[in-house]
Amino acid sequence: MLFAQKRQLTTLFQAALRPYLVGTEITADVVLERPREASHGDVACNIAMQLAKRLKKNPRELAQAIVAAVLADPAHVDLIESMDIAGPGFINLRLCASARQEVVKTVMAQAGQFGKTTEGAGHKVIIEFVSANPTGPLHVGHGRQGALGDALSALFEAQGFDVTREFYYNDAGVQIASLALSVQARAKGIKPGDATWPATAYNGEYIAEIAADFLTGQAVMGSDGLEVVASGNVDDLEAIRQFAVAYLRREQDLDLRAFGVQFDHYYLESSLYADGKVAATVGALIDAGKTYEQDGALWLRSTDYGDDKDRVMRKSDGTFTYFVPDVAYHIIKWQRGFDRAINVQGSDHHGTVARVRAGLQAVGLGIPQAYPAYVLHKMVTVMKDGEEVKISKRAGSYVTLRDLIEWSNDTTLGHAISDCGTLDDSSSNELATGRLPQPQDLTRGRDAVRFFLISRKADTEFTFDVDLARSQSDENPVYYVQYAHARICSVLAQWGGDEGALATVDLTPLTAPRETTLLAQLAQYPSVLEHALEELGPHQVAFYLRDLAGELHSYYNAERVLVEDVSTKMARLALMWATRQVLRNGLALLGVSAPSRM
Repeated sequence: MLFAQKRQLTTLFQAALRPYLVGTEITADVVLERPREASHGDVACNIAMQLAKRLKKNPRELAQAIVAAVLADPAHVDLIESMDIAGPGFINLRLCASARQEVVKTVMAQAGQFGKTTEGAGHKVIIEFVSANPTGPLHVGHGRQGALGDALSALFEAQGFDVTREFYYNDAGVQIASLALSVQARAKGIKPGDATWPATAYNGEYIAEIAADFLTGQAVMGSDGLEVVASGNVDDLEAIRQFAVAYLRREQDLDLRAFGVQFDHYYLESSLYADGKVAATVGALIDAGKTYEQDGALWLRSTDYGDDKDRVMRKSDGTFTYFVPDVAYHIIKWQRGFDRAINVQGSDHHGTVARVRAGLQAVGLGIPQAYPAYVLHKMVTVMKDGEEVKISKRAGSYVTLRDLIEWSNDTTLGHAISDCGTLDDSSSNELATGRLPQPQDLTRGRDAVRFFLISRKADTEFTFDVDLARSQSDENPVYYVQYAHARICSVLAQWGGDEGALATVDLTPLTAPRETTLLAQLAQYPSVLEHALEELGPHQVAFYLRDLAGELHSYYNAERVLVEDVSTKMARLALMWATRQVLRNGLALLGVSAPSRM
């Protein structure tokens, strides 16, 4: 059901209830839902059962009165075909044919804007995701964050919010020190397994690559546009650190570009210390009386804000615990004007949620209790050739995002041809001479990885089957959805007429059962986006696209589109056009291409 139709129905129900609510403080919160069983109609409402007890009415009798009042209202004409009552007071209604068909005209008029609203206009949202330590290549967990975070950002943008995608670089602490020592050891000719190899060093082949470039005085252009030139001095640990961090930041940025993810802003953890933000945050908490000294450490009274125990902020050696810069960072987010902040992180960050929010509450700046919101995802298991893959030769201890994209990019199947654009190739010159392939060559792999990683609820574990991702079968969800789009393109091309003329065709022939089902599925798209945003669950869009593709394939197999009867043919072509557009809109939101041929 379209938003405009939902508003009309809500108004009709509220008008029917008005005589019963006059003189009371009871309000009618009308909720309209799609019945689980198609045989029950197009819309279901349980308002009679909600209000009956408070109004001291029999719920079924109240439902009968509501139905009678709605059907007596002239405004129901051209919208409601019939209404009935089920069980103790459920109200089911069927839309009239013209109301069902209205979605085709709406999609044609709005095209790429269909499903979008301006509900979030005037609100700034910052979505932080990936935020990997610059100590190695991105792994598949970072890929899941990238797919989730980028799709979530697109969902908010579709509802009119001003969205900033941010990457927080953890470029301070012991892991960065270990990176520098690892590169230094490799530069000195020490290898993993040697007696003098550092115990905490990183063992991947990428360390040797960084060391080789450092020794030859290579220059690296970082994501921030600043060039870092290697000195080649193996005894200058700080120079090695700066070069290694810049090298890996660049590599991560290139991998993300190949994945179709671009950030609006990067924030360095080190800047929080350099700019005095961490110290200022600690001072503010002390001044607010929310801390105390014990055993030589400084503690936050986080139990005052729902945490299970108080937390150490500054250890006895004078260093800060890891959640303190997180508190400082989120204060800055609030001060930058973001009234909503969402962090997409691994489930291993679960323990930081309460303490970060406690710190934000304790500082007394009026930050909401649920700030920031968290989307925590579980691990991804990778299967290839029927076996679990745990190690990448280059990374040393995990499967990289680049591995997953390249494995899923089966070029033996040929390339899908898209009329909806390709990967950003702004970095093609930068990539052409290095180890990374051209980004447009990875479209198939990127599409598969993005769709697969978004196709499950974030808090569920997920097994990524590379063989399935490369297959051309109905079991491959991204192929199944993209093929639906390409199939419609083929039908429209076979017709060969002016697609613009479809906007004015007579839609009354669209009354076959599968046509009615497909129309209803199209009309659900705006509500799907709305619910996905409310629940911070972009996986719902992937579910919807799979269902829509299924309805399209079923319809295509049951009904001929290019029939002899001109009015029927044109109406069905219009339905095909609208379905293609909604598939295209949904795929674009997930960052997946919409091929015109496969």
